[in-house]
Amino acid sequence: MNRAADSHADADAPWTWPEERWRPVVEKVRAGRSLKPAAWPEGARCAVALSFDSDHETLTLRTGEGSPGRLSQGQYGARAGVPRILRLLDRYDVPATFFVPAVIAMLHPDEQRAVIGDGHEIGIHSWIHERNSTLPPAQERELQMRAADKLEEITGQRPVGVRTASWNFSPHTLAITREMGLLYDSSLMADDDPYELVEDGEPTGIVELPVEWIRDDYPYWSSDRFGVLRPTISPSGVLEVFRSEFDGAYTEGGLFLLTMHPHVTGHRSRIQVLEELIRHIRAHAGVWFATHAEVVTYCREQAGM
Repeated sequence: MNRAADSHADADAPWTWPEERWRPVVEKVRAGRSLKPAAWPEGARCAVALSFDSDHETLTLRTGEGSPGRLSQGQYGARAGVPRILRLLDRYDVPATFFVPAVIAMLHPDEQRAVIGDGHEIGIHSWIHERNSTLPPAQERELQMRAADKLEEITGQRPVGVRTASWNFSPHTLAITREMGLLYDSSLMADDDPYELVEDGEPTGIVELPVEWIRDDYPYWSSDRFGVLRPTISPSGVLEVFRSEFDGAYTEGGLFLLTMHPHVTGHRSRIQVLEELIRHIRAHAGVWFATHAEVVTYCREQAGM
């Protein structure tokens, strides 16, 4: 056993850090006060915010690949998934939020105009689905701002919220979001209900609408023949998870936020899960379906922000 080598390896290990080193790491971005309102609009018991990450071809492009097979898997989201989803949302009169990489908006501009035309919201979701948490600060800032400009150019509406492609922050992400004057982020996981983000101990005024892998279709149904991703749960099993998550939100009077991907949920066997879920939710009295921006606006008003 080489004790000298072990000692050298441990010299900068986290368990050797003094409090003044590890505490700032923890407190860089934290969940602040809860913004869960005492009541939802018109006395509703629960808020439901459905979201779709329209990643499409950027899941392949972001790594510099050009595989026609993988690109076609993403194209399915635009060609079949989004139209099928929009028809379903229209049938049940349900608003939703679509988070769209700017490159996807450029590839499929009519799709984005159809989303906006149907009364849904479009939020920022990177330039080309790059992993923002690994970028130099100036590049991360330029890409997020450029993405917002491109979405506004194509849709005619300026985005008010962001969901990072990596569901993660760099040390600079929150500062960029604040500089842009955005109202909310939807990338972090500190709660089930809306809360205010705190940076370095100071409230930011940015509302977090928390995501969770439990409430996301991708971990259950995505597949990569050359990797480890394989569908792990049947459609009925995923429906049970989503339904239970909604039931819990309804019991607690909170927010049920669900993340889906058109190239995943848009398939025939899986869109049925979303329809069954909407039917289940509709069977409950006092449910408010809203876009992310509508939820944030209401929570901010109730909190006097």
